[in-house]
Amino acid sequence: MARRPDARALLFEKIRTSPKKFVHVRGVPYTVAVEENEDPLKVDHVYLNVEVPPFGRLRVAINTCSRLCREAGFDPRVRVGIIRSTYTEKPMPSLEECAGLDYAKQEEKHGVQYEIYEKEALQEMLVTKMKAAIRAEIWGELYARDHLGIHQIHARSASKAVPEGVPNRDGALKLYYPQDSATEAFLFKFDGQA
Repeated sequence: MARRPDARALLFEKIRTSPKKFVHVRGVPYTVAVEENEDPLKVDHVYLNVEVPPFGRLRVAINTCSRLCREAGFDPRVRVGIIRSTYTEKPMPSLEECAGLDYAKQEEKHGVQYEIYEKEALQEMLVTKMKAAIRAEIWGELYARDHLGIHQIHARSASKAVPEGVPNRDGALKLYYPQDSATEAFLFKFDGQA
């Protein structure tokens, strides 16, 4: 009798055989690492692996600089806006398709201010905060390579390096901490994104 494919295998197949999926994921942080590469110019991500039953671990790829902006002669640094709040309950792990996320609505609602980060400072800040988190919530695009992951976790409006935007597909990261039931939602923008 043939074995039934598990949820992770079915998700791999769905990602590879259908249009790109924008998702909302809630998971338990597992490991955190700065991308490694022999060429330091190719290091532009921090990876957060989250456990999302029944799909297993997913890699969350957060940009710490824009290689496209740098290669086009623009500012490669990332601007980060942080929305702070508190929670009453930790979210249960889940993965679901999502209608979208628009930074403009979040900015209007929360009065978001952005700060420019050098790559190394953003890496250090994200690693420290991700290691302290007990839950993570992610909005972004699913992908499947040699692993399952979520990327495009930044504004998708037109930038200096990418003239065409993708409306209502802004990616974000929200971390939940044990101290004071605090949360921080991170919004990421590249050079030229309003």
